[in-house]
Amino acid sequence: MPSVLVVDDQFLIRSGLTALLTAAPGFEVAGEAADGEEAVRLAAETRPDVVLMDIRMPGTDGIAATERILAEHAAHAERTGKADASRGPKVLVLTTFDSDEHVYHALRVGASGFLVKDTPPDRLLAPVATVHAGEMLFSPSALRGLIDAYAVPAARAAHPGLDTLTPREREVLGLVGAGLSNADIAARLVLSAATVKTHVHRCMSKLGLSSRAQAVVVAYEFGLAARTGRAASD
Repeated sequence: MPSVLVVDDQFLIRSGLTALLTAAPGFEVAGEAADGEEAVRLAAETRPDVVLMDIRMPGTDGIAATERILAEHAAHAERTGKADASRGPKVLVLTTFDSDEHVYHALRVGASGFLVKDTPPDRLLAPVATVHAGEMLFSPSALRGLIDAYAVPAARAAHPGLDTLTPREREVLGLVGAGLSNADIAARLVLSAATVKTHVHRCMSKLGLSSRAQAVVVAYEFGLAARTGRAASD
């Protein structure tokens, strides 16, 4: 049963999401927050599985709150001897527009997906369950569109964690960046699905990544996904 922290500065939206989750079997509401600061505090107190995070809020916005929540989880995991950033809370950001620079930046700091606020109530629960399972909520092409619009290619030195990856892990990260699923990667590299899952997990742990969407962004920004894409089309 995933526990969900609901974060939105608008009372009607926040209370409506809470009521929907409370009434749905298999979901539990961990709490409600009206701003980013309260979200950071409640996330540390309640350790939710999923955070429904509004992006635009006064004061600490959803992007900053997402980054702080995931960083706090990573620090907590390290203190308790369970240093695995990828097992932290999954953040599902709430937005008015799906082609928004704010959405890209939320994904870049570790959000697992985004949900447009006019999504019908009966279509809310499946996305929450999807990100809770560790899957990307949207198609790779939708994410690639955001990256193409807003990403600035990064200097390799800006992420020294890349140097810790083995050649195989870099190859797998590139295929994740190209939008391939674990099953597709396994078929491409003639590996078992379990082996691919292990490689993906190690990549995310070494780079301190919190979601598969964030792995796609990193792979693209550092040129791994771009090279893979050209090779795949040859």
